Amino acid sequence: MTRPAPHSRQSQVVLQQSRAILPILPSEEQQGFTWTPGLKTVLDIGSTKTTCLIGQGLKNGGLRVLSWGWRRSEGINSGAIVDARKVERVIRATVGDAERKISRRIRDVTVNLSCGNPRSYHVDAYLAPGGREVGEEDIQYLYEQARHDAIEPDRRLVHVMPLGFNVDDNITVLDPCGQRCEKLMGKFHVIDAQISPLHTLDAVLRKAELRAVDMLSSPIASGIAVLDHDERDLGVTVVDMGAGTTTLSVFARGRVLYTRHIRVGGHHITRDIAGYLSIPIETAERLKTLYGVACASSNDSSIPIALPLSHHNAVRQITRADLVRAIAPRVEETLEMLRHELDGAGLGRPAEGRVVLTGGGALLNGLDTVAAEILNRPVQVRSPSGIRGLPEADHPSIWAGFSTASGLLAWAAGARDSFCLPEKEIPQRGMGWRLARLLRRKL
Repeated sequence: MTRPAPHSRQSQVVLQQSRAILPILPSEEQQGFTWTPGLKTVLDIGSTKTTCLIGQGLKNGGLRVLSWGWRRSEGINSGAIVDARKVERVIRATVGDAERKISRRIRDVTVNLSCGNPRSYHVDAYLAPGGREVGEEDIQYLYEQARHDAIEPDRRLVHVMPLGFNVDDNITVLDPCGQRCEKLMGKFHVIDAQISPLHTLDAVLRKAELRAVDMLSSPIASGIAVLDHDERDLGVTVVDMGAGTTTLSVFARGRVLYTRHIRVGGHHITRDIAGYLSIPIETAERLKTLYGVACASSNDSSIPIALPLSHHNAVRQITRADLVRAIAPRVEETLEMLRHELDGAGLGRPAEGRVVLTGGGALLNGLDTVAAEILNRPVQVRSPSGIRGLPEADHPSIWAGFSTASGLLAWAAGARDSFCLPEKEIPQRGMGWRLARLLRRKL
């Protein structure tokens, strides 16, 4: 079958700071990326919707979406593929919608990484230049060494990104080329995932007549979409609250220091409402969207909500207090898990700064207030910026649900070059490599 033809609660100070922060979003000129020419196609396979964007970088630093398609996801549970045939069908329909808008057949896509239980950790690699000047080939050696040390039989490396280099144990630099030193250490951020789920994803894409030319971890994509250059440099944590998963990414010094996927999201809140009130999932989702709040207030018991029943046009009366009792525990649990992850990441000051919430789940009323209390950090809610032509243009708040897709487009259009080493052929290993391995063993 072919696709259609182209057509803390304890910190009131932090809470006050959170409310005082103005919603200043990064402008197109503040993104800080250099785009590569040509159209790029990205595919965000989420738990509730699958999105395809076709776009390009603009001369003013922004992005423009020229065509898009999105459908309700099927066969996905908390980021994992549970029914490959359904996922393939949704991908075909989504990409087909985007193709018809610009009358162009799509083959190559950049896709998000959510499956395979992704891990995020750091690897150090060592080299002994012996007092000579460090060159690009030395960086490539360190990169290969880090990849070699990170490989595990049942996992695939997705990202090996440089964080910095220590020159003779004295100074840390982002680019050591031109430095003369006896010892050089490179620190790399590694993200990997289980091989079998990635093979499944590859197979689904092939059956949908697509090829993944690049893959980007979802939390990194969300961070790229909502942060500007200065924020990525100073240090910000981005939390993307999706339907099936909640992800976090910590940015500092222009690098991604840490990512994490938590298999709890907005759909779990919906299921809690459905179970607590004994109502269908669809009704629970509508209640959450129209009346849901993340924290209790003194007048909740006096705010009635008419709950339609399926038989004889009957109506059941509940109050917002009933809804809050179903929502608040899951919200607090999710935020406590995030706080535990941030406090235990061992990143120090970069993970102690401001938190930016994005994703469809971040639109729940009062969530930023509860997050500021539990995380004990200033909190903002943001949507992607510096990008034109997103779906639902009349309702910009909905754009928060397109953060991952927007970040994927930025990555494919050239943002990748700001985080990863250029793709080059690794030089033949010589005496310098053997010395590096020997030094690493001694250290």
